[in-house]
Amino acid sequence: MQPEMAAARVSLLRDLEQHPVTSGLYVRVHGKNLVVGREEPWGSEGEMIRDDRVRLTRHNSHNYSLSVKRHTGRWETTPFQGTISEMVDVMRSIMQHLVAPWG
Repeated sequence: MQPEMAAARVSLLRDLEQHPVTSGLYVRVHGKNLVVGREEPWGSEGEMIRDDRVRLTRHNSHNYSLSVKRHTGRWETTPFQGTISEMVDVMRSIMQHLVAPWG
């Protein structure tokens, strides 16, 4: 993992943990992407699955774009771009239905 992506992951996790809507989300690095999701119970056994929800793609040290994962499994870009903090604000407002826990 590239050092700048590791630092961006830590920064994003810190921002996410500061609000109930985004608290508990995981962040994993995949190339230039920060993939954000939740572990959720699934099925009658309550098995935990990892459910990717949104993705921040790094364009430079301060600019990220936001994509959402569709039901087809494909990523769809959105018109939102900005800093990590600005993208977290979008997740907490316009996209809160996508990042909130199922239950």
